[in-house]
Amino acid sequence: MNQSNQTNDPRWYALRTRSRHEKIVRDQLTNQGIEPLLPTVKRLSQWKDRKKEVEVPLFSGYCFVRFALEQKLPVLKTIGVVDIVGAGHCPEPIADEEIGAIKTLMMSVLPYDPHPYLHEGMTVEVIRGPLQGVRGILLRKEKRHRLVLGVRLIQQAAAVEIDVNDVAQV
Repeated sequence: MNQSNQTNDPRWYALRTRSRHEKIVRDQLTNQGIEPLLPTVKRLSQWKDRKKEVEVPLFSGYCFVRFALEQKLPVLKTIGVVDIVGAGHCPEPIADEEIGAIKTLMMSVLPYDPHPYLHEGMTVEVIRGPLQGVRGILLRKEKRHRLVLGVRLIQQAAAVEIDVNDVAQV
């Protein structure tokens, strides 16, 4: 299947955003009728006088968006968008499987955090539990196992604690 003939098919892309503009970009894209995806995590922020739980982007500086290439200009003109990630001026789509894994993680009740993207490690598939069917990279952290779900194009990942008996090597 030739990608260049697929300009009418909406695909997922990663947008590089201005610092702290991820939520603004998400909201503007929604208002334009373009589908965004902004994975977030809750963090405890502390000021001098109080503590507050705030929602911050999982991947700082990035927002995902699903659009057909003919919508490229309105996406690029969105306030806060720096660039569409890709090679040169050609946006590179993200695999639906990677976006699906992130969405499944977001809908689960499991706690997750940003994690450095790994180039090596065992690729596994979750065979039971709330993330069943999701593939990722397995690693160990202080006697506990973690599953890393990566978005290759932007070299970002999220990690979630998992029972090693719930995964099988791919």
